[in-house]
Amino acid sequence: MKQIIMRKWGYAILAIVWVACSDKSSEKKFEISGVVANSTAKMIYLEELPAGSSQGIIVDSSHISKEGGYTLKAEKKESLIYGLRLDKNDYAVSYVINDVPKITLNIELNKLNNQYADKIEVKGSPASQAMKDFIAEYNNDLQKIYVLSRQADSLRNMSAPDSTITPLVIEWKSLADKVRNYTIASIDKAIDPALVIFELGYYQTTDRGFGLEPLEIDQVSEIVNKLEARVPSHEGVAAVKKNVDEQLMQRSKAMEAKWVGKPAPDFSLPDVNGKAVALSSFKGKYVLVDFWASWCVPCRQENPNVVRAYNQFKNKNFTVLGVSLDRPGQKDKWLDAIKADNLGWTHVSDLKYWESSIIPVYKFNGIPYNVLVDPTGMVIGENLKGYGLTAKLEEVLK
Repeated sequence: MKQIIMRKWGYAILAIVWVACSDKSSEKKFEISGVVANSTAKMIYLEELPAGSSQGIIVDSSHISKEGGYTLKAEKKESLIYGLRLDKNDYAVSYVINDVPKITLNIELNKLNNQYADKIEVKGSPASQAMKDFIAEYNNDLQKIYVLSRQADSLRNMSAPDSTITPLVIEWKSLADKVRNYTIASIDKAIDPALVIFELGYYQTTDRGFGLEPLEIDQVSEIVNKLEARVPSHEGVAAVKKNVDEQLMQRSKAMEAKWVGKPAPDFSLPDVNGKAVALSSFKGKYVLVDFWASWCVPCRQENPNVVRAYNQFKNKNFTVLGVSLDRPGQKDKWLDAIKADNLGWTHVSDLKYWESSIIPVYKFNGIPYNVLVDPTGMVIGENLKGYGLTAKLEEVLK
């Protein structure tokens, strides 16, 4: 596996080009200097990085001395991310933030593969140091997740029993939660606006194969709104906010509810013991009817959100009814997933996959999908995911 630090940098989830305000007539006031060790490159380039792209805009270049020394300069602008790329490399070998006039950046490249840095030393820039520390901690846990995923895949290929694979999956999910929580905490304490957007983009664009649960657009919006209120003159943040607001509007249009404001259609399906359970039996409670399946990866990734919501609100007249679309003859996989994901509520299924009798009743064509039903049996929410689910429950369960 390639070192994860060199994965494509970008804010794809934000899908904007960060264009900073600048005064073309201003003198160059931002300077980076240092030493590059173990390099055969003759040039080093300073690239201003637009969000959403790994291709930087070259703003300066420098010959690397025999001793590895270099000096790069740029105009002083609002808080931005810059990449330092060696002439023989495809991607930047390191990143900095222009939070101070002068930064010292010493880079020691891997002797066998000079695409990667074994050691990076930052002096004089708190924001750049914080970014370096964030990447190191983040990627360390991603490396652990990668090892666990390879082990789990090997066991599956050998048709190992679920009891052998489940502990690995549990550890994997625990690490994924750790990365998510670490990112949120790091964003909360970050002072520099470029650092906030970098960390947000770094998390949101991590390959979904690692099993990280992306932040919901509502949560992204909350982060960006707070940042914009703190630095209202920052054009990059304003551009990000504009894009996030557009995504919220598009989502609202795309997710026009089919059932909100209507009575929830009643149904009855067998529970894990074969006993028929009807939705109407939950009348008097707020109930989230959660449609999922053990084979559905997005469902399994969403399950921790539902667990958190259930644990937070279960003592406030709220519960969950899990409705599975598991395949015929695979009850064991359904039950194993319930146990592995700690889904401590009532579960039903006719084990008929997409031929389930529930499909024509609720008319959905993809999972995960859910409806929130109030104590009278009316649907008051639909397709509630992640932060959106918690926010809705906080609204109705005051």
